[in-house]
Amino acid sequence: MGLKLIGLAVGLYSAYLSGVFLVQRQVLFPAGQLPRPAAAPHIPVAHEKMWLEMPFGRVEAWYLKPGTADDQAKAPLAILAHGNGELIDTCLPEAMGFIRMGMRVLMVEYPGYGRSTGSPSQETVTATFIAAYDEILSRTGVDPDRVVVYGRSLGGGAVCQLAKHRPISAVILVSTFTGVDTFAHRFFAPGFLVRDRFDNLSVVRDYTGPILIFHGNRDEIIPYSHGVTLSRVAPAARLVTYTSGHNDMPPDPRAFWNEIGQFLRRAGIISDENRPAL
Repeated sequence: MGLKLIGLAVGLYSAYLSGVFLVQRQVLFPAGQLPRPAAAPHIPVAHEKMWLEMPFGRVEAWYLKPGTADDQAKAPLAILAHGNGELIDTCLPEAMGFIRMGMRVLMVEYPGYGRSTGSPSQETVTATFIAAYDEILSRTGVDPDRVVVYGRSLGGGAVCQLAKHRPISAVILVSTFTGVDTFAHRFFAPGFLVRDRFDNLSVVRDYTGPILIFHGNRDEIIPYSHGVTLSRVAPAARLVTYTSGHNDMPPDPRAFWNEIGQFLRRAGIISDENRPAL
């Protein structure tokens, strides 16, 4: 009887793990639960709406420019990646933060999100960001030595993968994890079953450029310890701690953007002379 009960328990647990394995991408990428807007919102600066023709589908990206941008001038660029419960449509305030510093901004959607087709995964997200990077860096208006990536939550995984495969001048991570596999225990599953690991820890450890990390010490989704660990393994990282959770980050937008501005000036990405008149 004891062996039968053990066998039954093993069988039930195996069935449970099979279910977890099958649905994990819907949990990590809840695109189906988000609104699918018919049209993009108004963008208050000069911009170009791009479509990346990928093998797995068409993915949207927006290229924003300061109001006085000269297409022949070499301007710094910020590449933005949003959280798993967002769309690029809702991230314009973050984009405008960089625009006000005189930077150009590339906002890249995830496959299967918003108006984009395809299915999201680490592989397709990484391929999309690499394709977007290559397209924009082929243009005359971007300085390849002043490219910054900014990732919030899951977006930190997207930009870390880009930094692994392409030259990036500086990295900004907001409420980002060390790796998706560290959350497997929440589902009573072993980490090796995670399909999309987004191993930020190894990327940050090998990255030698400047990194700015923001994390709330009350983050209920991605624990503060993740931000601490990332900052400790990175050769050149600064951790900024806020008294906040995950979804109310940052609690003080003015201080947040002042911190980013100082970081980018120290890294040689921007200067006060380059600020546009909006």
